[in-house]
Amino acid sequence: MDRTQKAALASAVVGSVVTGLKFLAFWLTGSLALYSDALESIINVVAAVCAFVALRVAGRPADAEHPYGHHKAEFFSAVIEGALIIVAALLILREAYYGVLAPKPVDAPALGLAVNAGATVVNAAWAWALLRWGRAWRSPALTADGRHVLADVFTSGGVLVGLAAVLATGLPVLDPLVAGLVALNILWSGWKMVRDSVDGLMDRAAPGEMVAQIRALISRHGAGALEAHDVRTRHAGQATFIDFHLVVPGEMTVRESHDICDRLEQALETTVPGAVVAIHVEPAEHAKFRGVPVL
Repeated sequence: MDRTQKAALASAVVGSVVTGLKFLAFWLTGSLALYSDALESIINVVAAVCAFVALRVAGRPADAEHPYGHHKAEFFSAVIEGALIIVAALLILREAYYGVLAPKPVDAPALGLAVNAGATVVNAAWAWALLRWGRAWRSPALTADGRHVLADVFTSGGVLVGLAAVLATGLPVLDPLVAGLVALNILWSGWKMVRDSVDGLMDRAAPGEMVAQIRALISRHGAGALEAHDVRTRHAGQATFIDFHLVVPGEMTVRESHDICDRLEQALETTVPGAVVAIHVEPAEHAKFRGVPVL
């Protein structure tokens, strides 16, 4: 079990503890806003389990049926998480609608606020850790899980403000109204997660700054070649696939051109984490004079 899988498994454990605290706060108060917050936390646990399963699949080596590996399993996890977030938001909106029609007073709001605030602090620390690890390890599943937990933190913050308003004004209708606003925020978060994950499944190119870095590395380490053209990139989980055409002098031997390719592959794989490089060598007459010039 690698570090990303351990983090995903730990996320399920932390999520279970936080969910328990939030349902305790709901049980103490009967607050619809706290119920919506607890319901969203259940989705966190399910999402963490999905992320763990996806990371286990993504970590499998390439085989005859999947010669490019199983990296995209992480994107499927993120899509599922986004869909679950959207479902949770719709359920909360339904409860908020009925709560506005028939608002109920909140019991023991101060105690509920304290319990929920403790759960929110735990969630905030864990969201920060997941996002940090997800970016450092280039894991879409961990990043998606971190964003999901962070959305839960903002949800809890809104709920705490709403309950404080109920306590200050004595207006119970504020409770379902806050739940509805929280649900809209969750809905937007889920939509963004699905959109970003679908981009990954559709082989979206690497970010512009990474592409610029790749082109600079080719130019710097391709001595002996004439140019590189049709440079293409795509992300798949923690892997970044890079392929391009390398134009060399027609009289160059296979060994000499292979040495250039080895040098380029080493430079790219050392600098770009998870780089998988494929180079197609072409003679000078195939130059397009619009690719990457070699220094």
